[in-house]
Amino acid sequence: MAQLSDSIEQFIKELMQQDAHIELRRNELAQHFGCAPSQINYVLATRFSVDHGYIIESRRGGGGYVRIVRMQTRGEPNFLETLLNRVGNSVDEETACAIISNLFERKMITRSEAGLMRAAVSRNALALPISAKDVLRAAVFRNMLVQAFKNLEEEKRDDV
Repeated sequence: MAQLSDSIEQFIKELMQQDAHIELRRNELAQHFGCAPSQINYVLATRFSVDHGYIIESRRGGGGYVRIVRMQTRGEPNFLETLLNRVGNSVDEETACAIISNLFERKMITRSEAGLMRAAVSRNALALPISAKDVLRAAVFRNMLVQAFKNLEEEKRDDV
């Protein structure tokens, strides 16, 4: 199952190399991979979420489609706001790590910054009851995101 999900994810990402968005027909994609449409839904939900830097739009029915839009980062002031809204007042470790991976893949943070961020949001770093961990993790993570974006802005000014 994981290999199929990996293959579907890779196929979609290859299609998106040229464009910031693509439109797919779920049934045609399922037919291409010889799987149920629910498998396509699973891949879209787990690997193309806001946490991973994508927005999914879909329309059901005979002419239905799935539109996958890669969230823009550079020059889009709403990207940080979108991430901060996604983190909210409580975030689990898995979601935080998905966002960190997305920022690293987009070269918005370095490997060492990503490692530090993962360490700060890990369950081992937060010696609290589970409900309090997610709240504290969100507060710490929001501050790290704001600082990472400030660092990017400073780098841009230094490059000019």
